[in-house]
Amino acid sequence: MKFIAGEFDVAVIGAGHAGIEAALASARLGSKTVVFTINMDAVGNCPCNPSIGGTAKGHLVREIDALGGEMGKAADACFLQSRMLNRGKGPAVHSLRAQIDRRAYSTRMKHTLELQQNLELRQAEITELEKSDDGKWLLTTRLEAQYKAKAVILATGTYLGGKIYVGDVSYKSGPDGMFPAEFLPDSLEKLGMEIRRFKTGTPARVLRSSIDFTDLEEQNGDDPVVPFSYDTIEPGENKVKCYVSRTNEKTKKIILDNISRSPMYSGKIEGTGPRYCPSIEDKIVRFSDRESHQLFIEPCGLDTEEMYIQGMSSSLPEDVQIDFYHTIKGLENCVIMRPAYAIEYFCADPIQMNRTLEFRDFPGLYGAGQFNGSSGYEEAAAQGIVAGINAALKIQGKEPMILDRASSYIGTLIDDLVTKGCHDPYRMMTSRSEYRLILRQDNADTRLTPIGRKIGLISDERWDRFQKKQELIKEELKRVQKTVLTPSEELNEILRSHNTSEITTGIRLIDLLKRPELNYEILSPVDPVSKDLEANVREQVEIEIKYEGYIKRQLMIIEQIRKLESKIIPEDIDYTSIDGLRLEAREKLSKIRPESIGQASRISGVSPADISVLVIYLSTLKNNR
Repeated sequence: MKFIAGEFDVAVIGAGHAGIEAALASARLGSKTVVFTINMDAVGNCPCNPSIGGTAKGHLVREIDALGGEMGKAADACFLQSRMLNRGKGPAVHSLRAQIDRRAYSTRMKHTLELQQNLELRQAEITELEKSDDGKWLLTTRLEAQYKAKAVILATGTYLGGKIYVGDVSYKSGPDGMFPAEFLPDSLEKLGMEIRRFKTGTPARVLRSSIDFTDLEEQNGDDPVVPFSYDTIEPGENKVKCYVSRTNEKTKKIILDNISRSPMYSGKIEGTGPRYCPSIEDKIVRFSDRESHQLFIEPCGLDTEEMYIQGMSSSLPEDVQIDFYHTIKGLENCVIMRPAYAIEYFCADPIQMNRTLEFRDFPGLYGAGQFNGSSGYEEAAAQGIVAGINAALKIQGKEPMILDRASSYIGTLIDDLVTKGCHDPYRMMTSRSEYRLILRQDNADTRLTPIGRKIGLISDERWDRFQKKQELIKEELKRVQKTVLTPSEELNEILRSHNTSEITTGIRLIDLLKRPELNYEILSPVDPVSKDLEANVREQVEIEIKYEGYIKRQLMIIEQIRKLESKIIPEDIDYTSIDGLRLEAREKLSKIRPESIGQASRISGVSPADISVLVIYLSTLKNNR
């Protein structure tokens, strides 16, 4: 018999990376929150790679942290090895990545939820979601308990109608052998929501003692370690090594000889797979001219002997997996503890949502993470904190938090999803942002911490530290402008040794730092004051000095774009009645219902001519009112 088990402000379905951030943000903003998970031991699980960050993903983690989220703190507490990627390139693409202890991370996140005020963690499968007579959302569990909530956040990951594929074998399942959310998809379709099938996959895990590390390339962590979170003062040290190997012609031959046994190529998998993280069989077919593909051998934790084989996800039969893994250097005798598999699942078309991640046709219903068509832990967590914040703000009758493309990678991610949609699992990359030089990971706090503070997620202590850092940056910029270094043999020797011209008269320190060949560290013998500066202060000052002209130009473009974003489009506008709009533009605008001219201009199929027609129409509409 069904019974009402509780009433809440916000209910979060799913306790993966999206659900965790959504639930914590909502509860920390004072909303009575409940978060449901199919299995309590799967909270914060990393069913694929046990790592946080990476190219562009590290930016997202820093931004989540700058807003007051949890992922960066947890990654810092549980990391095994930390590396800054792309150091050989410009600062816009420097990205932090940490291999983490998978179980320690999950345990920490579960405990964080358990300790959070205003938050209850429940093990339950939600089977039905409907609107009750009083206007609230009614959630029913498989055990027939019912919960009421003013707002609901769907963060179902790959559990929603999950189905595992390994060769000819397929069965209903969530990741890691967990139960899937079997009944909720029918309930969502009954509501009138558009859902579709996507697919992702994961590599095998192998026994550490069965790997021959003798001739493998070692991959060490950075020293000193750079933390994700601005709250982490002492990040600790690297604890493990990772390793690199490659596939070869034998690997390729085994895969191609058995390609018909892959459910991807036999037509058994209906869902669309990830473009930017394909399975090894997909890589072999798509890049047939390549002799080999790189793979990374990484530990899953300190208290397990499982090793993760990054870059080798597959849905081929288990016997074929054993054969092709055994062709790879170091893995000739490896023992597979968990075979690779593909998983197919339901997700929503994100163009049904607005930039708060609320469904336009279902007020109080939000989506986050893989449910919105994205892939990756970091993308999920970024959407989770936005959905959680906005659900809480709406219930409290406050203005929503909308991050635009010029403010953050989070804003770019959400704008891409709700404006352009996605035809395959969306992955964040630095190339997706037109404002990369402004949206660096080193200045995420400068961009977003004031927003997090205004909302209420940044503590007094952290706010004081942030303000002190900003003051130190200002003071240092003034100092380097005023400091004049006179010619000396010591200084000229430094300049000669770094292939830059000597000086014969006094020169400002800022002008030396502008030279691409020089930096604070190189000039420290003649500028000892800089040694006392915090590393993150030096980093931001140096970037601002070296890229001043580029940054100014990008800021000017942002101001122009924001003028378009400020031209708001009425919600009730009838695009079919606007003369001059092409048919395709009318259809796309009616479906996506952009909030501004700026957003409308980014919709595929809406031309500059359509935008001109729309601007004229809005001006006429305004004058007639």
